[in-house]
Amino acid sequence: MTKIALITGASRGLGAALAKALAPTHHIIAVGKTVGALEELDDAIQAAGGQSTLAPMDITVDAAMQQLCRGIFDRWGKLDLWVHAAIHAAPLAPTGHIGPKDLAKSLSINVEATSRLISYVAPLLGETGKAVFFDDPRGGERFFGAYGATKAAQIALARSWQSESVKTGPEIKILSPEPMPTATRARFYPGESRDVLTDPNTEAARLLPEILD
Repeated sequence: MTKIALITGASRGLGAALAKALAPTHHIIAVGKTVGALEELDDAIQAAGGQSTLAPMDITVDAAMQQLCRGIFDRWGKLDLWVHAAIHAAPLAPTGHIGPKDLAKSLSINVEATSRLISYVAPLLGETGKAVFFDDPRGGERFFGAYGATKAAQIALARSWQSESVKTGPEIKILSPEPMPTATRARFYPGESRDVLTDPNTEAARLLPEILD
């Protein structure tokens, strides 16, 4: 029976790389806002002999996520894996100068959408599925107030779910990727040499055994 993997934040970066890495063993449901990037991902997956379903959706739109998860249930009845790679990187700013819109968007994507998705995806994962989150501890660092606070809140949700699910499932994994030349990191370190960073495809290959273990 085909295994089903939902990847939120699959348009680019680590999400896209993991979608390609998982495609040999899973049917990929790729969620992202950038249609062109999702189509490129689909081409790469098909060229390698895999299959994917594209879901060009905004994870902050509650009705869309409800529709997505209902569609997954109606078609497959379950999920084997959820990889949550979606994140918003607010502009760096002194804590006293964080823009209200930047903070609101960070909360909406990094915290509120994650919380809703957990409630919708958990029944699809059941007792035997897995969910994967990615830690990036920036809390307390200079100028990282909006990102650091909301990323920490996202991981706090994941850790609580993890501790609550130890005996009942699903299995929750929280991984720590190496620095990669992603759009998120470029926003934080615009002058950084990208040559010293780990390619997302290389990092996906490193993380894959831990995800599938």
